[in-house]
Amino acid sequence: MTDAATKGERTRAKLTATAAALLQRQGYHATGLAQIVEESGAPRGSLYFHFPGGKEELAVAALRDAGAFWKQRIEAAIEAAPDLGAAVVAVCRLFADELAASDWQLGCPLATVALETSGSSEAVRRTCAEHFAGWEASIAARLAASGVDPEAAMRMAMFSLATIEGALMLARVERSARPLEIVGEGLRGLVGLAFRAG
Repeated sequence: MTDAATKGERTRAKLTATAAALLQRQGYHATGLAQIVEESGAPRGSLYFHFPGGKEELAVAALRDAGAFWKQRIEAAIEAAPDLGAAVVAVCRLFADELAASDWQLGCPLATVALETSGSSEAVRRTCAEHFAGWEASIAARLAASGVDPEAAMRMAMFSLATIEGALMLARVERSARPLEIVGEGLRGLVGLAFRAG
């Protein structure tokens, strides 16, 4: 790999990381390309070199990176937990800790943008949908590996993710981890019921 390629990759990574952070904090429409360039410290001309499609292309790349990063963190929390109930609580705790550390500013890395752009940008909507589906698949795979029927595991995974996303919104508005704590314990109980019913 040449130095030029390495420098180019670093510049691209700076742009996507900055865009991801801004999108998470302030949404798609409030995030401008000039702000991304300024906060990333990347050369102004590099943005269109790396993202000739402009803001939408950069947003898709940033959301892909953020989604993949969070998928790894969710999977790590699930794998480290001793059982499925504890795994659900651990995922809720992960989100609660991140939200509190950001002074209640940074919720789900995809949700704000997904809500804003689902009717205006098919590329961004599709990227968000793919990552939500990937997170669901991680949850469902753990459930199925523990003996839950695969179809029931997918339904439970979607329910769990939707519930956690709602709790994230409430936690951000209330500036409290309590919604995520309550949802974590509630989902732990549902997981226990699913195994007893099986």
